Amino acid sequence: MKKLTFLCLSFLACITIASAQQNITPAKPGVTYGKAIDKKSAVSVKALESALQKNEVYTGKIEGEVVAVCKKKGCFLTLKRAGSADPIMVRFTDYAYFVPEDIVGKTIVVEGKAKVKETTVEWLQHYAEDQGKSKEEIAKIKNPKRDINIVADGVLVVK
Repeated sequence: MKKLTFLCLSFLACITIASAQQNITPAKPGVTYGKAIDKKSAVSVKALESALQKNEVYTGKIEGEVVAVCKKKGCFLTLKRAGSADPIMVRFTDYAYFVPEDIVGKTIVVEGKAKVKETTVEWLQHYAEDQGKSKEEIAKIKNPKRDINIVADGVLVVK
C-alpha cells in the first residue's frame, strides 16, 4: 500500500512540474507576476550595484533585462549586468509565483529586497541544472559565489 501511495504521489508531482510552464501567462508588456506593481521609481541594475556599495540591503524597484529563466518551472530569473558576465539572480518571495520562459530578452521591473550574499556551490549547481546547462558546465562550478541576490514580491514586463 505504501508503494502504491508513493507511486501515485510521484506521478502527481511529475504532472504538476511538467504542466507548470503551460499555465503561466505569456510575457507581454503590462503583464505582472506576483504582486501587482508599476515601474515608477525603478532604478537601473547599475544604480542598484552602486546603492549596495553604500548599504547592505536595497528595498525597492529595479529595472533590467532578463537573460535567463529556470527551465523547469520558471522559479527564478537572472538580470543582465553591464560589464559583467555574472547576471543578478532574482528569486520570488516564498515561490508564490512563476514566470514563463518567453520572458528572456524582455525588460522587466521587479520589486523586492536586494542584498549581497554568498551562494553555496550546491545551490549554484542546482541553479545551473534548472537553467538547462550541461553536466560538464555544472561540474566546473567548484567555488561559492558572493553576489547580488534579489527576492522579488512582483515582476512587471515593461517591453
